[in-house]
Amino acid sequence: MSPLKAAAAATSIPVESIPAGGAAGAALAPNQEAELRATALVLDAGERLCFVSCDTLVVPADVLAEATKRIVAEANVPFANLLVYATHTQHAPCTLDILGCKRDAAFCDRLLEAIVRSAVEASRALDRGGPEEVGAELLFAESQEATVGTNSRYLLEEGTIAWHAYAWDDVVRPTGPFDPDLPVLAVRRPGGELASVLFNHSVHNIGGLTAGMWSPAFYGLAAQELERRHGAATLFLPGAFGSSHNTGAFGSTPNIHAVSTAECVHRVAAAVEQGLRDARPLRLDAATSEQLPFVYRLREFDGAAQEAAVKYWTEKYTPESAQQTQQVFRDMRAEMAPVQGEERRTRLQVIRLGEVALVGVPGELFARLGLEIRRRSPFRYTYVIGLANDTIGYIGDRDSYALGGYQLWAGTHSPSAPGPGEALVEQALERLRAL
Repeated sequence: MSPLKAAAAATSIPVESIPAGGAAGAALAPNQEAELRATALVLDAGERLCFVSCDTLVVPADVLAEATKRIVAEANVPFANLLVYATHTQHAPCTLDILGCKRDAAFCDRLLEAIVRSAVEASRALDRGGPEEVGAELLFAESQEATVGTNSRYLLEEGTIAWHAYAWDDVVRPTGPFDPDLPVLAVRRPGGELASVLFNHSVHNIGGLTAGMWSPAFYGLAAQELERRHGAATLFLPGAFGSSHNTGAFGSTPNIHAVSTAECVHRVAAAVEQGLRDARPLRLDAATSEQLPFVYRLREFDGAAQEAAVKYWTEKYTPESAQQTQQVFRDMRAEMAPVQGEERRTRLQVIRLGEVALVGVPGELFARLGLEIRRRSPFRYTYVIGLANDTIGYIGDRDSYALGGYQLWAGTHSPSAPGPGEALVEQALERLRAL
């Protein structure tokens, strides 16, 4: 078993262009409550692995492709061992033209440079091989946070699936599970101090401390708070969050279970701290990574039925913006119409760190599918990482497609046909068994 070497680096992603002579990350923009970052962790236990966390909604395909090419060339990281993902903060400049949001090309350029810089700096620190990077150990514990999130695909009394602006009194029940487990991985240097912390949880990353300001949202804010406490680069890894949101985030009437953003930050950080207290050394008898091709089909849809579903929901629950929202979905369907049924390719990633397995999926996987992977995995500790190396939008299970609702209305936010979710589960399990 090779000794573990590890190094981490974080790079600020400016929300505005840096003036000539200015330093990236030197100051926050006036409308920014905390840094947006690309944070890299490079591990080497005989094979080099690199994780890069990005405080953005998604990492667009062109940015990902160029960043991956440069990291492989400049950071000595094999392609199969590189995982780049978005934290899915809803409070960063747009990186895609989607749901009425227009891509901020300049921000995407800065995102690309931050991804590459963080990975290269971490890799070079590891190559220097100082005493703080060599002889480290990887710690692991499974913590839990069950109060900041819930399966948000509520069945309403009228039979529709909730999106937002509904009355809480009309909620019958969630239509799927929620995964509260919160695994913690930490790199501890030979001297005992922490070098880096990773934690994983499965809720949409929505909520800043101040309305209208750019923010890494509550998971990113928790990560930065933990970093201040421990002096260790901290990465949040989103889980199977496609069907789960913050407790009480969207109802139009007060919900007694609602948790504020500040309280979400506190509770997530507390759960990670519990994991750090419980963490024990993880034997790295195997540290491997594979990237696998995954083939899926774009959905075919009844345009009239989709128009009716969106029209009914928006006119009942958001009448003041109904026409605007309907047009957004018409535009997305028009974009998708010529390519219905086409075959597309993306990739899965499977990583083994001793007795812990990580499955990187290219989208917003529903909790039911993520839990299926975890339940049937041959590894006792298995976790999903969402928005890994690509995004194909929401990935629901077949029963959820039958129920409908915003996440599975036809659109570029939900382009795949029913079935890829189950196929993804089976392919991931096949590779986990092979490991």
